[in-house]
Amino acid sequence: MRGVLSLALCLGLAACGGGGQEPDGGVKKPKTSASSVIAPGKPGEPAKTLSPEDAESAKKEDDRPNTADFRYVAMMTTHHAQAIELSRLAPARASSAGVKALAERIADTQGPEIDAMKGWQAEYDPKGTRTPKHEHGAMPGMATQAQLARLKAARGKDFDRLFLRLMTKHHEGAIDMAGDVLGGGNNMRVEEMANDVVAQQSSEIHRMEALAKG
Repeated sequence: MRGVLSLALCLGLAACGGGGQEPDGGVKKPKTSASSVIAPGKPGEPAKTLSPEDAESAKKEDDRPNTADFRYVAMMTTHHAQAIELSRLAPARASSAGVKALAERIADTQGPEIDAMKGWQAEYDPKGTRTPKHEHGAMPGMATQAQLARLKAARGKDFDRLFLRLMTKHHEGAIDMAGDVLGGGNNMRVEEMANDVVAQQSSEIHRMEALAKG
């Protein structure tokens, strides 16, 4: 009986399975390979067909920071530090509530941005060998030591006017630096940080212009 049942089971499976064929009677098709990725070529070069693995590898390689990225992060860290230095003078010296609120916003925003840039440097250049040295005065929009001294000595409306003038110029310099790295950099995280600078500081410039008009 066991032999008969086994034979019947085998015959049933053969009938259902079609002897290794698909239900429609066709032969099983081989598994298709993963879809390919079309990678645009450089100007004048044809596009390339890459496997998903090669495309991911090329993406990671292409995202590697270049000199413009390292230069931007190093300079903007110093640039932000001066903006915070200027802003921390406002609570004891400014007469305008709007100027005080703006200064507080700048300090509260740019502090975490400095931390993010230092974290980026620690990841991509832990030994500091790729971070270029730069002159303090080479960065656009930076206040001079004489200007800092005048701001520290100012009080009331005089402080408000000088602070808005110096900080507007400072922000314009930051936007110029961000534009440079957006045009010449290669790292996606740096690009995101630069875009944030452009958006945020452009908005703050409009606010300062309104405050300066009274």
